[in-house]
Amino acid sequence: MSEQAATTPVVRRVDPRHRYEILVDDQRAGLTAYRDRDDRRVFFHTEIDDAYAGRGLASILVEQALTDVRASGMRIVPVCPYVAKFLKKHEEFADITDPVTPEVLTWLEGRLAH
Repeated sequence: MSEQAATTPVVRRVDPRHRYEILVDDQRAGLTAYRDRDDRRVFFHTEIDDAYAGRGLASILVEQALTDVRASGMRIVPVCPYVAKFLKKHEEFADITDPVTPEVLTWLEGRLAH
């Protein structure tokens, strides 16, 4: 099978930029962005570059990000529609997922305005 065009995607947490990135052949293919509030990681945006669409990278990215959140002893707040949709299909993260509340949305809006 010499058709293997791309290597296995790599997910890394980039704390200074408040996001996880997914790399394909050392090129950033997408990201999921967050802000931390106490012991909760509030995910608010996920994107995959058009050049990498259709490869299932968003699912790999979010699953590894949420696994990292669990390993960090934190909880998830899925403001991002993609993360929320992912969590509906992956109940293994239900025990560390908190609801999106108006208070969290107001807090997030204030954080992103800076």
